[in-house]
Amino acid sequence: MEGIVDMIKQTPSTASFKVNKVAQQGSLSVHVADQLEALITQGKVAVGDKLPTENSLCESFGVSRTVIREAITHLKSLGLVETRRGVGTSVLRSSKLKALPAERINPTTVEDILHLLELRLTLEPAAAELAALRYDEEDRQRLELQHQAFANAYETKSQAREEDYLFHFAIATATKNPFFQSFYEQWSQSVIPRAKLLSNDINPLSSQRYLERVQEEHVQILNAILCRDGNAAREMMRQHLGRARDTYAQYRDLK
Repeated sequence: MEGIVDMIKQTPSTASFKVNKVAQQGSLSVHVADQLEALITQGKVAVGDKLPTENSLCESFGVSRTVIREAITHLKSLGLVETRRGVGTSVLRSSKLKALPAERINPTTVEDILHLLELRLTLEPAAAELAALRYDEEDRQRLELQHQAFANAYETKSQAREEDYLFHFAIATATKNPFFQSFYEQWSQSVIPRAKLLSNDINPLSSQRYLERVQEEHVQILNAILCRDGNAAREMMRQHLGRARDTYAQYRDLK
């Protein structure tokens, strides 16, 4: 049920604000994160204010704790909030930090990356949808294994290039269409934009923030596929690659 709910102040300094309960379609954590992000960036929740407790957020949005935690993790990756044990989640700033994977990229390389992402955007949302409809038990195990491998690589501060590639290749394999597999076999790791970045140009902090967002999006894609929700899988993959395209397009404006 949709409706507008007033959130209760958690501390004297916390501003009152309103959110919409989340409809049971698409990624719930994305809908929650988008609303909270808008409240923060529009100044409706001031810098230094604490967000309501996890329980209050669950009640206000009509979602589970898992959804709220995923949404908060996304806000942290944008540098908007921080969570401290015994204190809660507080707003750090009202504008997002750039989660760019590198300080600079050669203009020719940027164009190559954007062209490849344009191609992937035409193919991979369909692959994700087919994977959701066709995957078998072996595919499920492979998808979960490769997702965990990416998570492990991220935890060790790796760029997770191979793990990222193998996760997407597992999706292509689950389509049961050999031509999707051939696409990934042809490009190998070079299909992953970070494979084209020079190590000296990588900013470790912003790169980790970028990879945290990639991991969140992988979770959303994986969940949609394993739920056999083809429409959601297509949309989550479209958003995933669209955000990558938008990120790398920012390098066109960098000096």
